[in-house]
Amino acid sequence: MQTLLADVDTQLLWHYFSELSRIPRGSRDEAAAAAWVLAQGRALGCEAEQDAVGNVLLRKPATPGREQRPGVALQAHVDMVCEQNEGTGHDFTRDPIQLVHEGDVLRAAGTTLGADNGIGVAAALAQLAAQDRPHGPLEVLVTIDEETGLTGANNVRPGWLRAKYLLNLDSEAEGVLTIGCAGGVDSIATRRLVLEPAPAGTRPYRIKVAGLKGGHSGIDIHAGRGNAIRILAQVLAALDPALGLRLGAVHGGNKRNAIPREASAQIHLDPAREAALRDALAAHAAHWRTALGAFDPQLTLTLGSAAPDQAGPALAAADATALLRLLLAAPHGVEAMSPDIAGLVQTSVNLGVVETRDDLATVVLLTRSSVDPSRHALTDRIAAVCAACGFSHELVGGYPGWKPEPAAGLVQLVNSVHQELFQRPMEIAAIHAGLECGLIGEGHPGLEMVSMGPDMWDVHTPDERVSVASVGRFWKLLGAVLARI
Repeated sequence: MQTLLADVDTQLLWHYFSELSRIPRGSRDEAAAAAWVLAQGRALGCEAEQDAVGNVLLRKPATPGREQRPGVALQAHVDMVCEQNEGTGHDFTRDPIQLVHEGDVLRAAGTTLGADNGIGVAAALAQLAAQDRPHGPLEVLVTIDEETGLTGANNVRPGWLRAKYLLNLDSEAEGVLTIGCAGGVDSIATRRLVLEPAPAGTRPYRIKVAGLKGGHSGIDIHAGRGNAIRILAQVLAALDPALGLRLGAVHGGNKRNAIPREASAQIHLDPAREAALRDALAAHAAHWRTALGAFDPQLTLTLGSAAPDQAGPALAAADATALLRLLLAAPHGVEAMSPDIAGLVQTSVNLGVVETRDDLATVVLLTRSSVDPSRHALTDRIAAVCAACGFSHELVGGYPGWKPEPAAGLVQLVNSVHQELFQRPMEIAAIHAGLECGLIGEGHPGLEMVSMGPDMWDVHTPDERVSVASVGRFWKLLGAVLARI
């Protein structure tokens, strides 16, 4: 980080990002990070408060002579998605993120980086600390638990902000001004299982799908990447009749908003059929590598042996059939593209998590749409599929979308400043992902909002990285916009 910190223009920003990266801040485990943000604000002389759920609000008076300017709120979330490559051994509840600087790229060593949205938090704190960046009345709102349910934004009390404008700092493409987003809701499907002893004469094995890119279930849902859960289900369904295997525990995906990169199942099989199983898996692996092609070329499908004392029970045949049917029938991927904004996904669903724990099977899907009736129609269809497969269905954590207003004054101002700084207009866009703006705006009628950020890639995966030069330009734009308002 020393070479990053040597850049005078962005020194404050990288300082705060480096310090934040030392603090555990996985979603729902970010209390220490939120407390650190609160302490930084107080150390800078800001008015500082924290609400009951953990959101932090900092206020700084206007630069002298700008007291009558409209108030601006900078908003970011402090939590991060915690993903790591197998074998990394990182403990997200204790270990600092190991930052790796390579040329123009900053990444982490085998884990998610947390630039989503640590860069936004760092930029907001750096703006508060800067002595040479003029602004009107300034607020910084740092929310908690954005990644697993927008909990912080959902609990921002109406009227807490005094600002007229809000700059959300949680976008991931430089030169793109986001002015709208999709709403979303989780579908939780559950079924009680009957567990049986493994059949006599069988041995436990583990089938695993791995090597997939995964990615953000909104940003990357249209990219043609494989879903490890769906692939595993299709392989198991094809193998079962031919080899007479019995299904045991199934696990796939970690977050409902991440496309599953890995999935595995314990099976019980007559050892005499192991060679046939290996041949069949090799054929399935070749098929899927061909089907996914350049979209996901590193897929692997492996068979491992489990020690007899580690063998769990088998699922009753009816339960195994019901689970596989649901994983095969449940929708996944793009349902509809926007008719108004070229290239924008309008409605999608991510088959994100499957888990059997004790006698309960749980499947989690995240439905997104910028059109509420379309979202409702899709969740109704998911509920029908669940019922047909013998699963209960519950909707959890719904949140509204954010309607684009391309003619709004704030949109025009930010775009104009960008044009002056970089001699090119911004791309005005909406995204197929959840931003906190919809929830915050709901409690603050009339609040004009935009979202911006530097270039980041492969967020929510261990390949997450951010462009150092892009962060510098983002920082320059932020300061110029605040000076102009």
